[in-house]
Amino acid sequence: MGPSLAAAVLPKGFRFACRACGLKKHGLDLGLIVSETPASAACVFTTNLVKAAPIVISQQHLLRSAGKMRAIIVNSGNANCVTGAAGLVASNQTAAALARAMNCRTEQILVCSTGVIGLPLRVERILRAIPKLAAEVAAASRSFEQFTRAIMTTDTRPKWAAASCFVDGKRVHLLGCAKGAGMIHPQMATMLSFIVTDAAVSPPALRRALREAVAGSFNAITVDGDTSTNDTLAVLANGASGTRNIRPAGADYRKFLAALGSVCRSLALQIVADGEGAHRVVEIEVRGAASDRGADAIARTIANSPLVKTALAGGDPNWGRILAAAGRAGVRFDPDRAEIRMAGVTMCRSGRPVPFDEKTAHRKLLAKEVPIAVNLHGGRGSARIWTCDFTGDYVRINASYRS
Repeated sequence: MGPSLAAAVLPKGFRFACRACGLKKHGLDLGLIVSETPASAACVFTTNLVKAAPIVISQQHLLRSAGKMRAIIVNSGNANCVTGAAGLVASNQTAAALARAMNCRTEQILVCSTGVIGLPLRVERILRAIPKLAAEVAAASRSFEQFTRAIMTTDTRPKWAAASCFVDGKRVHLLGCAKGAGMIHPQMATMLSFIVTDAAVSPPALRRALREAVAGSFNAITVDGDTSTNDTLAVLANGASGTRNIRPAGADYRKFLAALGSVCRSLALQIVADGEGAHRVVEIEVRGAASDRGADAIARTIANSPLVKTALAGGDPNWGRILAAAGRAGVRFDPDRAEIRMAGVTMCRSGRPVPFDEKTAHRKLLAKEVPIAVNLHGGRGSARIWTCDFTGDYVRINASYRS
């Protein structure tokens, strides 16, 4: 996990807990985040037409509660997706049981799940664990650290990030965590990610800030081009810092947005770095397209190309695969004006190969972080996407995920 989490960065008014309830064969698999008071909530969910039961229930609860939440409960080990009416009942029962334990309304609970799709959720195990889980919540860094582990599936390490800013002369804290290593191509949010802050922000202002923050973070990453059925990013703001309310304009909002964007970007890049079997993070920047949208489409096509990603796994400076991927993105550009640099080495200019030292390029492409720059010299559109390489371990992990 890297540096340990200092208690000083914990936002005020939040508590955390986790337990092993038996959904996984081993380890923690049930986590809880509680706000001591109703918190403004903003969420983004998967755009996949196949939506897991907890997504459906959480979306309903957001509407019924007018964006005011008390808790988020998360299970790993089972996605509770494609489970029919029984899956919806299970998510409802989970929310209702936690609401009873906390003495709050059921619609003030967000429910999230992650794991294998298509298996019935053994919800009775969750229900048995909830009373103790709710009783064990603590405002402690260790409790948060354990929560980050309870939500993991194929992740090799927990992921968390913190930031702060000053509002009204007082420090406001933001703390977030995420899980995700495969089935990563958000198109709206992340796999599962939760951010809490003691800032005072109304639900509409928080939703606006979240939309802006995800554009250059979670919506700009891909591991394998597969959008999950359970993707959820939730932000809770409870105002426990005692600052004035942050409105969606002005200096306070800009400072808060910068802090929120910092947490989102850190978590997003940690997900890419932990991509299943990944050895390196790859930043793909496309410039000179006719529009930003066109540049984004080209960058995503390159980022998701198996041929590009496997070449990167071997440190192979095969720039032709990059140009070929750009050419099939459905965006018009002049190939004879294209310029490509990999790891700082120019390999293509005006659509033609440029002599370069293969050994030097190979060595640079084996770095932990590799930049790829594509300039189409055809406009002002630009985009930046982060991805990772494809190794044999990706196949091994996903070939045996259910085993």
